[in-house]
Amino acid sequence: MEGVTPDTPPPQIRVAGLLVGLQGVAAVAFAIMVGVQDSTLPLGSVLGEVGYFAVIGIALVFIGAALFTGRRGARTPAIVTQLLLLPVVYSLIGPSRQLLLGIAAGIYVVVTFLLLISERSREWSTAPYSREP
Repeated sequence: MEGVTPDTPPPQIRVAGLLVGLQGVAAVAFAIMVGVQDSTLPLGSVLGEVGYFAVIGIALVFIGAALFTGRRGARTPAIVTQLLLLPVVYSLIGPSRQLLLGIAAGIYVVVTFLLLISERSREWSTAPYSREP
């Protein structure tokens, strides 16, 4: 693993961090759109949905930033998030019949997942921490 130490993440992790951060930004933008739209639902339901997507989005932004800066503990939540997004991709392609959006989302999720589980990413995340004198 040339040029990659436990303190410096491989390029795959940095790119995955950007992609996960963008997922977080999209979730926050979705939360804002849900909050702004005219709804026939009760205010409590709308606020609950807005709050849910805002919390998830902010968490993903922090996970993406942590990956980008080389925090190894952020890799697992990012992997779990990608796995949890696979049923969303299935729903877009299958029941919702939004084939183009589903395929695009699927490619995005799979690429992010593969970057996170690549050999260099795994070696980086499992390397022992260096001790400074």
